[in-house]
Amino acid sequence: MATHTLPLADVLSITTERLLSRRHMEGIYETLRTMTGQDVFNHQIPTVADAVAPALMEQHPFLADLTPPAGADPADLMAWLIEAERVHGETITVTPIADRQHRDPIEDACDMVGAEKVFVVPVPPTD
Repeated sequence: MATHTLPLADVLSITTERLLSRRHMEGIYETLRTMTGQDVFNHQIPTVADAVAPALMEQHPFLADLTPPAGADPADLMAWLIEAERVHGETITVTPIADRQHRDPIEDACDMVGAEKVFVVPVPPTD
């Protein structure tokens, strides 16, 4: 399986549960999409991130011990991230999860809130 290079800050946004990506949510979406091979919708982020984080830490064990200081303000958090990038590099090479099963976003929404609260409205394609 092909490897991919991602910003360390994006990967840390998954493994630390802190939004450290300089690209904000796009960094989270790209990391999850890269690792699973599918687009991830907002409501799927926690579940998919919980599945992806252990795979990232298995590939790069140092990630398990790389956690930002508790209660850090934004400036201290950025200083911590810059030091982590200095020590470990600004990017990290990852291998997608090979046996990850596709998750249907509509089914996940139904599981979360109940099928009676999910309405799927067909939208005609635009040209």
